[in-house]
Amino acid sequence: MPEFPNILVSAVPGFIILIIIEVIYAVKTQRELYEVKDAATSISLGLGNLFIGIATKAFILVFFSWLYEQRLFTIPWTAWWAWVLIFFADDLSYYWFHRVSHHVRWFWASHVVHHSSEKYNLAAALRQTWTGNLTGSFLFWSWMPLVGFHPGMIMLMQSVSLLYQFWIHTETVYKLPKWFEFIFNTPSHHRVHHGSDIEYLDKNHAGILIIWDRMFGSFQPEFKTPKYGLTKNVNTFNPVKVAFFEWINIAKDLKKSNSVWTGIKYIINPPGWSHDGSSKTTKQLRKEVQKENY
Repeated sequence: MPEFPNILVSAVPGFIILIIIEVIYAVKTQRELYEVKDAATSISLGLGNLFIGIATKAFILVFFSWLYEQRLFTIPWTAWWAWVLIFFADDLSYYWFHRVSHHVRWFWASHVVHHSSEKYNLAAALRQTWTGNLTGSFLFWSWMPLVGFHPGMIMLMQSVSLLYQFWIHTETVYKLPKWFEFIFNTPSHHRVHHGSDIEYLDKNHAGILIIWDRMFGSFQPEFKTPKYGLTKNVNTFNPVKVAFFEWINIAKDLKKSNSVWTGIKYIINPPGWSHDGSSKTTKQLRKEVQKENY
């Protein structure tokens, strides 16, 4: 089996340097981009994700390797065109994983961690889940070894995607050239994604290429400064609480369920769904706003 580098681990010093540069910029320009406790929480969650990933990715590699043995085709990892193909295959897989994570509460319970900061900065990019790999996020890429992509290639390309997405978590870059904004995910596009404003909810799920959002109807341009965080914020800087708060909320909702089917709905329906109307989904919130405007 060919060996591929772990570029995320190698990139950690670069992440730290860029965060320090952004902090210095914020101080010099007197912009409130950072809050010490918030940044510390983001970094703690990022380190936890890194350590948990060492164990869970070993299992995923074994699983992908087993799928690769059942492959329909063989895509040679030494061919240049194979890397072009896997770039698009990985990015499309990420788009659908990300979109589903905003529409199915089971996956949202892990992904919500990344949206829990009320600040938008490079440190927030490190605010990653501890439970994503354990709860099946890797399944969105499981088709790739079956069609012939080597498991090492898949995991390397996933790291490339995460590496790209680090730099777009910033308010220091407003807009890039129009052609770049049209094709690629940018700070402007991703700020929208992190906004809790009703117009911005569940938009711009892209990893590297924003073209998927344009193609599948989930694109929203930035037209005002977003309010970052969640519609109901966590209100804690404890990284353990942040990592598990939505799983705890699911457990509470399951406890108050009046039937097995209701309990299943609390897991598979969109975030905010409730059988008694005590909380609302994005779709329901938008309908309420539309009624108020007419």
